[in-house]
Parts: sequence; C-alpha cells; structure tokens
Amino acid sequence: MTSADGQAAWLDEKGYVLVPALLPNGLLDEAAQSLEGWLGHEAAGSRNLLAQSQCHRMGVQLKARLVDLGLLEAESVAVQCTLFDKTADRNWLVALHQDTSIPASGGSLPMVTKEGEPYVQPSIKVLQSLLAVRVHLDDCGAEAGPLRVVPGSHRVGRLGDAEAQALRAAHGEEVCIAARGDALLMRPLLLHASSRARSPVRRRVLHFLFGPGRLPHGLVWNRTVAGARTAPPASQEN
Repeated sequence: MTSADGQAAWLDEKGYVLVPALLPNGLLDEAAQSLEGWLGHEAAGSRNLLAQSQCHRMGVQLKARLVDLGLLEAESVAVQCTLFDKTADRNWLVALHQDTSIPASGGSLPMVTKEGEPYVQPSIKVLQSLLAVRVHLDDCGAEAGPLRVVPGSHRVGRLGDAEAQALRAAHGEEVCIAARGDALLMRPLLLHASSRARSPVRRRVLHFLFGPGRLPHGLVWNRTVAGARTAPPASQEN
C-alpha cells in the first residue's frame, strides 16, 4: 500500500497503517545518539521525552510529513513522546490492551501521576481523535518482539479484558514488522500487544501521540509541539 489515499483508508478501516521510510536516516541517527545519555542503563524507556530537543524536532517533522500525506489534521499537535528500548537485558512482553490515558490535567476527571506528570482517561470521543505514531529507530522483524494488533478493534470503544480477548479470538491479529525509519500509525483504542523478543537484538521505538490543540471539558495538555517553530530549550513547556 503506497498511495496516500490507500493509507488513509486503511488507517480508518483497520486502525493502523505502516508508512515506509517516513523520516530521513540523518534525523534517526541524531535522535538515537541523543537518547543514549538520556536514560539510565536499567531504564526500558520514558514517556516524557517531548521536551528533549531531538524528539521535539522529530515531532515537528512528523507532523509536516503526515499532514502532507493526508494522514493527520493540520491543527493537530504532538502531545507526548515515549521511548521503548527493548534489548536482550530489558526484554518484556505487553498484554493485550488499549491506550486510554492521556498526558493532561484539569476538568473533573480522576488523575494519576506517571513519571511526575498528570494523566487522565478522557471520553471515547477524545480518544478517537488521537493518532499514535511509532517511529522505528531499529529494524523490527518477527523475532524482535514487534507489536501485534487486532484490526478494526479501534471502532468498538473501551473494552474490558474478557471483551478484548473475545474480539481477538474472533478477528485474529496482525504482526507489525517494520524497518528502520518506518512509522506505524495507530489509533490508541486499537487493541495491541507485544511478545518478548526471541533474538538478542535492540528494538528502539519512539512513540509519538498527536491530538487536537484544544481539549474539551476543561482539560489541558501537559505539553504540546505544534510544529510552527524550531526546538525550544529542553525546559520549556507550552
């Protein structure tokens, strides 16, 4: 699937689509190098990397490319960047789930704190307006613990564990292998999981979340990158 129209239709129907070679190798190299000193040796990742200059720059370029391809609304902003760093020593599995929390606060919703920042679970309408973009900094073959998704499950709303398992049994799942530089786009309500890697290779993924600039019901994003300017100092937040 190479046409932009075909990719948009697949994303709408299936809840995910792989966009090959979305970002240039130079930007991937810079991001990978800058992240080496960002995390401790025991850390498997972090969800607070949007303020990091290279991740900020990547968010700007991702938005520009995806808007050009018709896969993202021009009014969207990047609101989160999470690093998943799977290695032979840090090799985990993730059970079948949906992503239902967002980095925001305000309103009357219950709040939890993750890595020092507030998160809430918004309405289904808000979740349906979001797009996750997983940028692969390494090749991710079938042996590297790739994401597995249940096609079309983003259309069903929030699911309990039993409902999620039943839907996977009924519809099956797809394995999302990717090459370095590929981006996997997915709706957060899409059911997904991953297994432990079966070979000792590194699998780094930068998981960006894009959403509308303004949220309803008094909610406010913790941090945003609109793409209108170059990277700010790492301490600056919007």
